[in-house]
Amino acid sequence: MAFSENLQFLRSRQNLTQEQLAETLGVSRQSVSKWESSASFPEMDTILKLCDLFSVSMDTLLRGDAAAEEERTDTAGYDRHMNIFTWQVAAPVAGILAGVALMMLTMALGLPEAIATALFLLILTVAVVVLIAGGIQHDNFRKRHPVVPDFYTQEERDAFHSRFVWYIAGGVGAILFGVIVMLLFFSVFPEKEFYELLSGSAFLLIVAGAVTSFIYAGMQEEKYQIDKYNRTNKREFHPSEEDKRRNERVGRACGVIMLMATAVYVGLGLTRDLWDTAWWVFAVGGILCAVASVLLGPAEED
Repeated sequence: MAFSENLQFLRSRQNLTQEQLAETLGVSRQSVSKWESSASFPEMDTILKLCDLFSVSMDTLLRGDAAAEEERTDTAGYDRHMNIFTWQVAAPVAGILAGVALMMLTMALGLPEAIATALFLLILTVAVVVLIAGGIQHDNFRKRHPVVPDFYTQEERDAFHSRFVWYIAGGVGAILFGVIVMLLFFSVFPEKEFYELLSGSAFLLIVAGAVTSFIYAGMQEEKYQIDKYNRTNKREFHPSEEDKRRNERVGRACGVIMLMATAVYVGLGLTRDLWDTAWWVFAVGGILCAVASVLLGPAEED
């Protein structure tokens, strides 16, 4: 495969037009057109920029077969990234539930409530930091690799799908088991605060494990849907004019909704002194924003 063919393939894979690639490299569109027609050849520093932009080696770009190589290997490190990102989401969520369980357990053991709350807040802080860091890293990965080749084999997909059922069924079974244990527990022990805190702590730990199983299964299932990953990135990073208009409508709708929520909150606070309890209007506003996003936002392509 010649350089011109490799360049055309890599540019198309990234969903870039000749104009967009030229703007990224700081050259004219005519230069990119000449490269792809083999009428001219870029300078060495431009070749290095192309290698960085498309995450390929110079040998592959100049003399190799970029299409064939990408079909065989995970050149972007997609699988490793998605595995890490899965745990960056699952572990913090489970950690927050486990933190609540730990707080209840420390209170049952007679430790001061301030210490129990401080432990929970510490766990919550770590969990939030991991979630934010994971989200930023995932967004950066998507920007660097908006399109990745579908390198998974059907055998790999089938192997995970056979485990997926057990991740979901196991999580549901764990929660039901926890409910049964709690019922049996209170049939033996009196419903006093100590036993309630103790049983609640154990139940939340079981729920934390179940939630971990649900999140892990869901995100790993989505990992194998590379075509969906590519479509989503294409629409987000290179939206059509219709998508842009829809996104603008969603932004305006959410702005109006949250402005109204703020007005309601301030009104309830001033007229009925509900500053501490009227926070629910923002939760309702968030739900309405999500509904507006679904109704007004870009429709998912098949």
